[in-house]
Amino acid sequence: MAQTAHPMPVNIGISEKDRATIAQGLNKLLADTYTLYLATHNFHWNVTGPMFNTLHVMFMEQYTELWNAVDPIAERIRALGHVATASYADLSRLTSLKDVPSQPPKAEEMIRILVEGHEGVARTARELFPAVEQAHDQPTADLLTQRLDVHEKTAWMLRSLLER
Repeated sequence: MAQTAHPMPVNIGISEKDRATIAQGLNKLLADTYTLYLATHNFHWNVTGPMFNTLHVMFMEQYTELWNAVDPIAERIRALGHVATASYADLSRLTSLKDVPSQPPKAEEMIRILVEGHEGVARTARELFPAVEQAHDQPTADLLTQRLDVHEKTAWMLRSLLER
């Protein structure tokens, strides 16, 4: 008779309740990050107009950074003893970001959408800080700080493209 494996309990000095709260917030951050990644990659493929080359290259740098960000977020969720959201349905349900239009917008509208996206991800990360600080969860706090820096800086750079 095969034995059912019983996972070892997570005992890292953060209560189960706090780990669940933090993992839930990180899953929202994961959903926002993945949604913004998809939008940015979409715009990389579909941008046109006089700023094509600049935006095509910039969007590639940005979607690559976002793609590289999803793994550390998911791995932190796993380290806290929870499951990282990975289905499109769940990501779509959890994200705070709007989906991009089916027809690619003009370049300036792409930039506006991405500014809003980066600001939205920053808000999602920032909302999680009180729970993280209460639990003394320094690794998650460090992850959130890194993500905030990237998203706030990227939003500023994109916003600068809209100035006349």
